[in-house]
Amino acid sequence: MKPALITASTIQELSPLIRTIKARKLPSVEFPETYEGEVGPAGVLLAVTGMGKVNAAASITSLLERHKPGLLINTGCAGAYAGGGLAVGDLALATTEIFGDEGVLTPTGWESLEFIGIPALERKGNRYFNEFPLSFSATEKAMQLAIALGLPIRRGRFVTVSTCSGTKARGEELFSQFGGICENMEGAAAAQVALIYGVDCLEVRGISNLVEDRDLSNWDIPLAVERVQRFVLRFIETM
Repeated sequence: MKPALITASTIQELSPLIRTIKARKLPSVEFPETYEGEVGPAGVLLAVTGMGKVNAAASITSLLERHKPGLLINTGCAGAYAGGGLAVGDLALATTEIFGDEGVLTPTGWESLEFIGIPALERKGNRYFNEFPLSFSATEKAMQLAIALGLPIRRGRFVTVSTCSGTKARGEELFSQFGGICENMEGAAAAQVALIYGVDCLEVRGISNLVEDRDLSNWDIPLAVERVQRFVLRFIETM
């Protein structure tokens, strides 16, 4: 069996899992920071990609080339849109990842890459503009596991942005535009690279905050990280 690759943008979003499975840092000066541990028959790799789409794409490309994993699990925190039905501490599963910034601003408003007519990716006769699917089988398995464990979880569309939404108005705008349940800064890049390489991709995130007028006193990053990492561990134990 091939190992699972688990990625997050910061060490804070992976450290609980690294400690729990006693993962060893790989002795390499190569980007990104990578750890190796034993969970199940195939083992697991964990990597800190850095924040944002470029870091995620570069890191994951390098990791897929070097390690040939059987599954990519992208994880970390996310901000939930008010209309998405999520609360701080809940888990969110991505069915589709959407690039929320790529496109063109016209006199009548923002338009996606489809308006330009140039896809971000063409593969096996399909043209992908702003939206990239996640693995249905892995997502369904994760959903059923969360239900069996009685965890608060919601499955839906994620939006990847370069500028985090720090106002209620912007959150409402993106929710109305894309129908997403939460936003992050790396997921669509991870999904696109996984699709290029033909690797199944699962994305599960813990909700650290609601997208509202920015108020850090309402955030709970440790809770979001602890819950999602505990769930990721349970998931890979079932592989």
